[in-house]
Amino acid sequence: MPRPVTPSLAVDVVIELEDRPGRPIVLIRRRNPPAGHAFPGGYVDIGEIVEDAARREAREETGLDIRLGPLLGIYSDPTRDPRGHTVSLVYTAIAAGEPVAGDDAAGILVVNPEDAPPLAFDHGRILADYLTMRRTGGSGHG
Repeated sequence: MPRPVTPSLAVDVVIELEDRPGRPIVLIRRRNPPAGHAFPGGYVDIGEIVEDAARREAREETGLDIRLGPLLGIYSDPTRDPRGHTVSLVYTAIAAGEPVAGDDAAGILVVNPEDAPPLAFDHGRILADYLTMRRTGGSGHG
């Protein structure tokens, strides 16, 4: 029996910089379409554990070595990515140091999460869930 066709699997990471006042977050300016700012992230490679993919993507796009925190949520709306149905596991993380754009990131934006610009994909929804979690100390998206 042939394998079913399924959505792509991705990870995204909301990174707080613990060594800066107010613990700002790190956004990337995307190098490839769709344009705009987004959380660092990308596709999970075959044979890769999702937590390793989150650490790898964060390092490739920001140069930061992160410490993963809790899973913020799983985002699976078929329309969340204009390139095709992609399910993303979104993690929170902590890092220190100066982020540097690399890989698919054309630039870096370190910002108070309350002051973030409009974001690509469904990352505005992810940001809202993160802000709820940050304010309440609870979970984000279920």
